[in-house]
Amino acid sequence: MVTLKQLAKELNVSISTVSKALNDSEEIGEDTRKRVKELAELYNYKPNKVALSLKQNKTKTIGVIIPDILNHFLSKVLFGIEREASKHGYNIITCISNESLEKEKESLELLANGSVDGFILSLAEETQMKNEVHHLRDTIGQGLPIVMFDRVAHDVMCDKVIVDDFEATYNATKNLIAEGRKHIVFISKIDDISVGKLRERGYNKAILEAQMSPLVLKIKKGDDIQQKIRKLLKKNKTIDGVVAADSASGVVAINMAINLKKKVPKDISVVGFSSKAVSNHSVPRLAIIRQHAKRIGAMAAEMLIARLNNTTESQPDFSTKVIKTSFVKSESTL
Repeated sequence: MVTLKQLAKELNVSISTVSKALNDSEEIGEDTRKRVKELAELYNYKPNKVALSLKQNKTKTIGVIIPDILNHFLSKVLFGIEREASKHGYNIITCISNESLEKEKESLELLANGSVDGFILSLAEETQMKNEVHHLRDTIGQGLPIVMFDRVAHDVMCDKVIVDDFEATYNATKNLIAEGRKHIVFISKIDDISVGKLRERGYNKAILEAQMSPLVLKIKKGDDIQQKIRKLLKKNKTIDGVVAADSASGVVAINMAINLKKKVPKDISVVGFSSKAVSNHSVPRLAIIRQHAKRIGAMAAEMLIARLNNTTESQPDFSTKVIKTSFVKSESTL
C-alpha cells in the first residue's frame, strides 16, 4: 500500500506538503493540491488511521451504548447519531447492554482503552434500578466525555439530551380530560426507568388537578400484556381513556378495547408514546406522543463532537437539551 512518503518522493515535495494538500490546507496552492489528490487517487491511497490516531491522540470514533437494539425508538436514535457523526468525519462503535448493568460496565471498559474519543449512551434498566453510576464517573474521570440521552443519571455531571416526558404526558392527559373523559387509566411497561416515572407523574398531576381518581396499571417483565390490559378493561367497564407510557401498551389497549366490543374513540380514547410506524399496528391508528428520535440522536452526537473539538483549557459547562415532543392526533382520540 502506498504511503505519504512515497507520494511525496514521486511528486518531489515534502511529506508535510502532501499531508496538508490531502487535508485541503490553505497553506498549499491549488495546483499542488490538485496534483497530490490526483496521484493519491491513482494509487488508491488510504490514510493509516491507527498511525493518525496515535499522532493526533484522537480516534475520530464514538462509542454508543444502547439498552435494546430491538426498541424502535432507540434504533432511530442510533440512526440519528450515526448520520450526524458521519457528517463530522466520525465513525461509531455500537454496544448493546441488553438492560444489564454488568454489560454496560463491560462495554465502557472495552472501548475506554483507546478505541473511542467519547461515549453516547442511554442507561440500562438495571443501572437505573440499582442507581449505580460509579462506572460512568470513572469513565469521565479518564478524560472520556459522555453524553447521555433519554434514560439519564441526573447526578452524573455530563451533557444530556432528554424529551419533555412529564409535560408531554401531562398535556396528553389534559387533552383526554378536555374530550370529557372521566375515567382515564395510565398503563406502563417501563415503570422501572426514569422516563416511565416522569410520565406517570405527568399523568397524576393532570388527574389530580381535575379532581379525578388515578388508575395505574404497571406491566412487569414476563407479564402477558394482552391479558393484563384485557382483564383491566373488562373489570373496569367505566374506563373511557388510556394514556400509555410506551408504544406497545397503547396499541394493545386499542386492540383489547375492540375485542371487548368497545368503539374507539367513541367509547374510549387512547394515546401513547410511539412512532408513526408502530402506531399503524392498530385499527384505528394510535394517536401518539412523538419523541423525534433522530433529532435526539443528532443532538447527542453534536454535543459530544463539540466537546471533543473544544481545544481550549476551559471546557464549557455541562448542559441538558430538551427536545420537545409532538402530539400527533389520529383516529384513536376524538
